[in-house]
Amino acid sequence: MRRLLLALPFALLPLAVAHAHDDHDHAHGTLAAHEHGVAKLNAVLDGNTLELELDSPAMNLVGFEHMASSEADKAKVAAVRQQLEQPLKLFGLAAAAGCKEDQQALESPLFGDAAKADDDADEHEKGHVHSDINGHYQLTCTAPEKLAQIDLAPFYKAFPATQKINVQLIGPNGQKGVETSPAKAVVAF
Repeated sequence: MRRLLLALPFALLPLAVAHAHDDHDHAHGTLAAHEHGVAKLNAVLDGNTLELELDSPAMNLVGFEHMASSEADKAKVAAVRQQLEQPLKLFGLAAAAGCKEDQQALESPLFGDAAKADDDADEHEKGHVHSDINGHYQLTCTAPEKLAQIDLAPFYKAFPATQKINVQLIGPNGQKGVETSPAKAVVAF
C-alpha cells in the first residue's frame, strides 16, 4: 500500500485538531487524540486510486474498549470487524466512479493485535483503558472523475455512537479538512 499518499493529510492535522478540540475538555490535559464519539478519516484520491484511513476509538464502534471476554462482547467485536471489512457499504461513493476494493488492513487490540506502547499499569492508574480501531482501505476507481464526494451517512447509521468524523481530504481540487456529523455527512472532493 502506498503510505506516501497518507502522509500528506497530516500536513492539515494541526488545523483539524485545533478545530475539533474547541468543545472538549480532555481529562488528561492534552489534545484529544482519543475522544469518544469522534473519529478521523483521511481520504486521498490520486489518479484512479482512492485511499481511506479510518481511526476511531473502539467505544464508537463496539461500545466498549476492554478486551472482549464474554461471548456477547466477542460476538460484538466480530460483527463490527465484519462491517468494517465492507468499506463500500460504509463509505458512500458514486456508483458511476466504479470503485472496487483492492486492499484493506484492520488493526485494533480488540482484534488481537498488540496494544500500542501503552503501559497497562499506567492505564489502570488513569482508570480507563483506551483502545482504537484503525482501518486502511485502498480502492481502484475506473472513472475517478465521477467521484465528487464521499457520503458518510452509512457509517453514521452503522455506528450511531459516532457523533463526529474529522475528515482530511486530498483530491484533484486540492486539500481540505472538514468536520462531519450525522446531519452533515457528505464531503465533497
